[in-house]
Amino acid sequence: MKRTVDLILAAVAGIILLMPVLLVALLVRLTSQGPVLYWSDRVGRNNIIFKMPKFRSMKIGTPAVATHMLSDPGGYLTPVGSFLRKTSLDELPQLWSILKGDMSFVGPRPALFNQHDLIALRTQHGVHELVPGLTGWAQINGRDELPIPQKVVLDAEYLRRRSFWFDMKIIFLTVIKVIRQDSVTH
Repeated sequence: MKRTVDLILAAVAGIILLMPVLLVALLVRLTSQGPVLYWSDRVGRNNIIFKMPKFRSMKIGTPAVATHMLSDPGGYLTPVGSFLRKTSLDELPQLWSILKGDMSFVGPRPALFNQHDLIALRTQHGVHELVPGLTGWAQINGRDELPIPQKVVLDAEYLRRRSFWFDMKIIFLTVIKVIRQDSVTH
């Protein structure tokens, strides 16, 4: 049932968000050199690597590490990068990953391929068996501000509590967080 809901929501969101997606793509294209999309190597279900698209918010040549690991994250942002990240508009292309089945609307956020500590902890707690999500329980409980062990505790809690209604609650709370721009550090 979760996959069916993902497909329906992604198709509807894709239609509704078509104009904003095109506008953001144009903004990225006009304000910085390089491709509109950034394809990030991410860890999916059962620790299988997949390519996850995002609107490019960082300059070409930025190291492929978690943003908090950069010495000066703001120095790597494109002219519209900060806006895209604060509004989560950089995440819109992930609708493609949901349609493709690499992601779900709700699940643990996909780790970067080189976040070995996060991957190991998730595997230890069985979280690696879940399809990663556009949003998740950890995102609405701290997002960028959470240390990795705390994220994994919340991901494991989601694993235990997952249900249709819990997913709907997480989606609702995500919308509120995005509108308020809560817990966004870069």
